[in-house]
Amino acid sequence: MNRKRKYRCWLLVFLALDLILMGWLGYRLLDRKIPDQILVDHEDSREVANLLKRPFISFDDAITVSGKDSYKLHCRLLGVIPFKDVKVKNITAKEVYASGDAVGIYMQTKGVLIIDTGEILSESGEMEEPARDIVKPGDYIVAFDQNRIQCKQDLMEDLADLCGESVTLKVRRGKETIPLSLTPVKDEKGNYKLGIWVRDDTQGIGTLTYVDENGGFGALGHGISDVDTGELLSIADGNLYNAQILGIRKGEKGNPGELSGLIRYEADNILGEISENSKNGIFGTVDADQVKNLDLKKIPVGYKQDLKIGPASVLCCTDGEVKEYAAEITRIDMNHEDSNKSFVIQITDKELLEKTGGIVQGMSGSPVLQNGKLFGAVTHVFVQDSTGGYGIFIENMTGNA
Repeated sequence: MNRKRKYRCWLLVFLALDLILMGWLGYRLLDRKIPDQILVDHEDSREVANLLKRPFISFDDAITVSGKDSYKLHCRLLGVIPFKDVKVKNITAKEVYASGDAVGIYMQTKGVLIIDTGEILSESGEMEEPARDIVKPGDYIVAFDQNRIQCKQDLMEDLADLCGESVTLKVRRGKETIPLSLTPVKDEKGNYKLGIWVRDDTQGIGTLTYVDENGGFGALGHGISDVDTGELLSIADGNLYNAQILGIRKGEKGNPGELSGLIRYEADNILGEISENSKNGIFGTVDADQVKNLDLKKIPVGYKQDLKIGPASVLCCTDGEVKEYAAEITRIDMNHEDSNKSFVIQITDKELLEKTGGIVQGMSGSPVLQNGKLFGAVTHVFVQDSTGGYGIFIENMTGNA
C-alpha cells in the first residue's frame, strides 16, 4: 500500500511539473507573437487591437502614457488573466530608398583591439608571457604611458622606444578605462615586446539596405564583430565603398556560400562614411555625388505587425545589377531576444537558387519587401539549409524601435 501511495505521489509531482512546463512554454510562445511595442502611423484608421488580434487574447481600452505620442494597451488572456502591456507609439509614416547594392566596408577601431596574449622567447632562452592575466581579449588600448594610441602604427612607434622599463597601458574594458602596468620582455633579437596580439581595422563585403531622405544609410542588419574575440567592434570611423562582385561560391548543406568581389580602397570610390557599428547594423551618411550611382527604389517602411507569413521578395546584387527575387516569410517572432532573428525567410526564386543556393555571406542587409513595403533585411543564413535564414525588422534599423 505504501509503495502504491508513493507511486501516486510521484505521478502527481511529474504531472504538476508537466503542467507547469507546458504552461511556461505556452506563455513564451504567445509572448513571442505579441510585441512589447508597435509603431503605428498616426493617419492609420485601423483599430490597433485588430492589428494584434490573436486567439485567447483580448485588449482593454487604451491608456495614454505620454500625451498623444504613445499609449498602452492592456492585454488579457481569456479576457480575464493579465498578460502584458503593449506600448503603441504613434509616428509619421516614413519612406526610404531601398537598395540591395553590394558595398565594400572598411572600419578603423576606436583604439587598438587586443585579441590575445602570446609567449615570447626571451634573450635568456626562456618562454615568457608578460601580458598574461593582465590584459584581456576585447580590451582596447587607448594610451601608452601618456601617448594617445589610435592605430597599430602608434603602438609600434612607442614600443620601439622601450628600454626595458615598465609601461602603463590605458585600456577601455566595457564602459571603463583602466590603467594596466606591464613589463616588456627582451626577445632573442634584442627587441622589447609586450606579448600582445592586436588589430586596428576590419574590412569586407555586405549589402546596403536603405538610404533615407537625409542621406543616412543602414546596411548589413547586424553589427560587425571581431573574428577572434566575438565582441562587437568599437569603431572610430570607417568608409563605405562601391564594390564589384566577381564571383559566387554556392551555398551547400553545412557550408554557407559567399559573394567575392573587388573593392578599390581609393578616395574616388568612397560611397559614404560609417559612423556607427551596432547590433542592428552599420550606419552613416552617403556621399551626395556618389548616391546617383546606386540602384535605389523609393518605398514606404512597413512595421512588424503588418508583416505576414507568406510571399515576399529580396533585393540583392549577385552579378553587377540589383534584382528582386521571390522569397517566403515562414516565421515571425515579435519579441525575439536577438533582434537580428526576428523572422525566418526562405528563398524560393529559381534563378537565385541556381546562382547562389539561396542566402550567402555578403547578402546580409538585402532588403526584404512585402506588399510594396520595406519590412526588414536578411541577416543570417542557416548553415544546414542555405535556402533560408533570419531577418531583422526595418524599424530596428531605422531607429524607431
